[in-house]
Amino acid sequence: ACLSTHAEVKLPAIFSDGMVMQQQTNANLWGTATPYKKVTVTTSWNGKQYAATADKNGAWKLTVATPEAGGPYTVTFDDGTQKTLNNILIGELWLCSGQSNMEMPMKGFKNQPVENANMDILHSKNPQIRLFTVKRTSTFTPQNDVIGSWKEATPVSVRDFSATAYYFGRLVNEILDVPVGLIVAAWGGSACEAWMTADWLKAFPDAKIPRSETDIKSKNRTPTVLYNGMLHPLIGLTMKGVIWYQGESNSADPALYKKLFPAMVAQWREFFHNPAMPVYYVQITPWQAEGKDRLDRAWFRQCQLELMSAVPNVGMVTTGDAGSENFIHSPYKIKVGERLAYWALAKTYHRKGIQYS
Repeated sequence: ACLSTHAEVKLPAIFSDGMVMQQQTNANLWGTATPYKKVTVTTSWNGKQYAATADKNGAWKLTVATPEAGGPYTVTFDDGTQKTLNNILIGELWLCSGQSNMEMPMKGFKNQPVENANMDILHSKNPQIRLFTVKRTSTFTPQNDVIGSWKEATPVSVRDFSATAYYFGRLVNEILDVPVGLIVAAWGGSACEAWMTADWLKAFPDAKIPRSETDIKSKNRTPTVLYNGMLHPLIGLTMKGVIWYQGESNSADPALYKKLFPAMVAQWREFFHNPAMPVYYVQITPWQAEGKDRLDRAWFRQCQLELMSAVPNVGMVTTGDAGSENFIHSPYKIKVGERLAYWALAKTYHRKGIQYS
């Protein structure tokens, strides 16, 4: 996009008031400013200044050192005009992605509630848990920003937030006693291929990569379209790991998924500059599928189990006792979210004494 010669510092939506930054690391920040102008970033937790020079398009990027968990803090950006972000917490930041069982909010879907949601929503106020939901966006062209905003956990914000992600974050926050940031990028019915780039999908000849807007036959299943709209703007974000709840839309071809999932994990680890990034995923739940679907889903769950041995630093949540006979959207999101947290607490945060696998 063309920038005026008097542009000021502009930041993507993920960098805004109320955000959580990953603790004890060098965290990436980026945005736009006046072309060729020096941008100075000042972090309140140590008073240190960092600088970068915007390129000819006004784009700049730098890293800042983050302390142990705490806050709230401020970060100030200055290229002659100051912009300050307030109420920033330092803690643990996780991306939560997948299809409808990740997207399913605490309030549930129509005629498909989340078990115990009302009570948990009533007790959800916690300024140490911050929530960000990426708006559904399906595009042919990679985007530079997402639509969304950071919210503190309150009954109003939690009601509309992913139940799986919330229960995961609630337990991590409770046990670690540090702020937790949860970014949900999910779309019901989405296929694994939709969250990957064309370059990585070249190894899969059956993946029909769109060559124009007219090739997009499905907003949530066409290869690359959700990566372009919902993930590309987050590339380079410094965070701890990923939780993933997806598979139903790929269940008809377990053999293909057994190749797709490792490729997706490898790609995301490259995107987020973290080759050992933990990825904890959920086995699709049993429900009253009919005919061939029933057998496909059984083989698919076996495929997901075997992926745990095929891909390094992943873990799978079992759901054999957490399904619903009549609905693909199980109400038992607390079981799934907390089991994902068990994996993170045991393997990523090295808490001892719990059963997680």
